[in-house]
Amino acid sequence: MTLALRYAVRSDVGLLREGNEDSAYAGPYLLAVADGMGGYEAGEVASASVISSVAGLDRRPVPESELVETLAAAVTVAKDRLRGIVDADPAVGSMGTTLTAMLWSAPTAAICHIGDSRAYLLRRGELYQVTRDHTFVQALVDQGRIRPEEAATHPQRSLLLRALDGRSDADPDLSLLTAEAGDRFLLCSDGLPVVVSDELILQALTEVAEPSDAVVRLIDLANAHGGPDNITCIVADVIDTGDSPVTPTYAPVVVGAAANAESHATRPLGRIDGEGGVTTAAAVQVPHAAADAAAGAPGIAAEPPPAGAGEAARPAPADGAYRPRAGHGTRPARRRRPVMTAIVALFVLLVGGSIAIAYQVIRGQYYVGAYHGDVAIYRGLNQKLFGLSLSSLYQRTPVALSLVPLADRQGIARASSGSLAQAQRFVGNIRSDTCQAAYARLAQWEAGKPKPRKIRRRLSNGRYVTRTVIPPYHKPKPSIPSFCPPRPTG
Repeated sequence: MTLALRYAVRSDVGLLREGNEDSAYAGPYLLAVADGMGGYEAGEVASASVISSVAGLDRRPVPESELVETLAAAVTVAKDRLRGIVDADPAVGSMGTTLTAMLWSAPTAAICHIGDSRAYLLRRGELYQVTRDHTFVQALVDQGRIRPEEAATHPQRSLLLRALDGRSDADPDLSLLTAEAGDRFLLCSDGLPVVVSDELILQALTEVAEPSDAVVRLIDLANAHGGPDNITCIVADVIDTGDSPVTPTYAPVVVGAAANAESHATRPLGRIDGEGGVTTAAAVQVPHAAADAAAGAPGIAAEPPPAGAGEAARPAPADGAYRPRAGHGTRPARRRRPVMTAIVALFVLLVGGSIAIAYQVIRGQYYVGAYHGDVAIYRGLNQKLFGLSLSSLYQRTPVALSLVPLADRQGIARASSGSLAQAQRFVGNIRSDTCQAAYARLAQWEAGKPKPRKIRRRLSNGRYVTRTVIPPYHKPKPSIPSFCPPRPTG
């Protein structure tokens, strides 16, 4: 049995955004979605740069044993490239991007994820979310502070705890999974799940057979529910090439900002030929009506849509040189400073208020951890934001972590944030369990002591003498920690 992918990809600007900051790549070995952030000429630069950095992984199959290592190395290159862009142009210093990618080596897939784009797996009619959002709201859900259904309307739902931004050194989640024939993967930017429920996503993925039709259905669902953000979807079916009536997809496709990148040395990507090289044919962006025209072709092949159907593919210059769009950079400046100043001021107030609320929520959280070998209580979240810890030491206890029973140590490793009272109760339980374990060790030591025995010896005068002998006991006596109460009797 030989497994391969049959895929389709589409990106749509949505109903409220002016431009598309999403980028995506789909090829026989690599699927990747990046959702840029930072506004016009910033978010699109970040997403396009990252997709351009990882696209080279699609040139040839990677051995299964090297999938995770190869994907991690490509992300490191992407982070270095973003850092170089930010250093060269401070005007885009606020940009960043998510990345959700799948590197395929049948039957194994390596998943790389950072941010709030998502990867789903549809298997035997069940939909599984493969990735976990790196958002402040997801942290609140994990802690039980809000219900999952409240996350979509939470005021801080867009606050990311991890992203690729060229400033921090945040690392992605990396994992492996084994695929089966009949599996269907969905990689998407958050423009889909933020407005479309998992139930509707499952219904669309199970009802629509062709990947090219499925991406159209999903984007239509997002727009029908308001389309507040850019929407990018990749649907990939795992097929058995020897048994399936349909054929795999081999043509690489690039959509979104990466298909039309024109700044910071991020040029449109080309097709990858049979030898693993990149040809001069540009990739396709499929927005709005152009996508409707292309939806019928499996994989949405990289062919120009009809005239007037949207922005089509543009051939790359034969000499490989960068060519800006006609009219790019020539738009006259508009006198909108008072309006823009008011908008910026309002934005600063909203962001400041959100940060203040988030700070208060974070400072109201406590969790139990370790500090220099001792059990300690921390204030805040056990997370990092742009490389900075969201917690600080609140109280160090005299309980040595080495004395804590294994079950409690595992509980500390899995502990989530909660109230101070919950953390203190947890520490109290740990202290009690540690003392009970110490008492048990002492009782076991005492039980193992050799019993005194009597020895009867005959003296020279014929009389007998009985002596009590205590055999030596070389095991050291266990100590009771100083924080433990007196040992209970009995």
